[in-house]
Amino acid sequence: MSETPHLSGPFRIGDRVQLTGPKGRLHTVTLREGGELHTHNGVLPHAGIVGQPDGSVVVNSAGHEYLALRPLLRDFVMSMPRGAAIVYPKDAAQILAQADVFPGAVVVEAGVGSGALALWLLRAIGPAGRLVSFERREEFAEVARANVETFLGEQPATWDLRVGDLVEALPEAVTPGSVDRVVLDMLAPWECIDVVADALTPGGVVLCYVATATQLSRVAEYLRGTGLFTEPEASETMVRGWHVEGLAVRPDHRMVAHTGFLITARRLAPGAVPPDVRKRALKKPSYADEDVEIWTPGAVGDREITDKNLRKRIREAQRAAEGVRQAAGQGDAEPTP
Repeated sequence: MSETPHLSGPFRIGDRVQLTGPKGRLHTVTLREGGELHTHNGVLPHAGIVGQPDGSVVVNSAGHEYLALRPLLRDFVMSMPRGAAIVYPKDAAQILAQADVFPGAVVVEAGVGSGALALWLLRAIGPAGRLVSFERREEFAEVARANVETFLGEQPATWDLRVGDLVEALPEAVTPGSVDRVVLDMLAPWECIDVVADALTPGGVVLCYVATATQLSRVAEYLRGTGLFTEPEASETMVRGWHVEGLAVRPDHRMVAHTGFLITARRLAPGAVPPDVRKRALKKPSYADEDVEIWTPGAVGDREITDKNLRKRIREAQRAAEGVRQAAGQGDAEPTP
């Protein structure tokens, strides 16, 4: 029995497989002993997939063909159960690049949401790194745990998921000045900048992922006001696909446009004052106390998932993780319906 899903080579028991069938219909299954995919187009035994190379075409009982591929991480995060909104692959790629997340890095993430970004970060830091993720809501943390286990086949030793508030819990989780990178995906990241500054090593990177221009302005002004970071840099990423068929080459009718802003800054050494700051005094923030009202959760469009819907997402994520454990011989019971 395999212990964890394999990322390459012939399909084995415990691997997740993305099957593209008639009319482009997608089915993602975890290969199990005696398992079968049942659709109105027939039955496809898992045994007919096991041992086949990645990218094979398999045929079900009714003669319908299915293309079998291991799902890429981007495929998985776009289809996995969600407790909270995910960081899209286009933004995750920029986060890894702009924060310069490297193998062996010590990274702090808050909040973890549904675990999409955690999966990208875990892959980037490798087996020698450490990821400490914080999530305020236990329900979201449950979904994230299950999603990470479903994709990786286990709870990685490099991942420390904690439920609690970053401001209160970070000083207990890490040694001051020991963190290489901090990624903040939350509504009010400026509330955490002071504790993040204490945790970061000189030269370390803080990156904030925010949805609105008002949030972007607020966090930029706070970073400047501390005098502890380099001048913040902000950007957004838009991806436009293209239709390419013979000489019919044109942009797709739809594109993935704005999803959020990224703003980064680097921790200065204690007592350091950059030359540009020395030449000009820090300007007063371009907002007043009364302006803070426009950055409240309701004003920036923060939407809460209902308890009923969240419980459903938790069950979906846990069923997927339990299916992986069962397929790998780590679970004794059938997944709960």
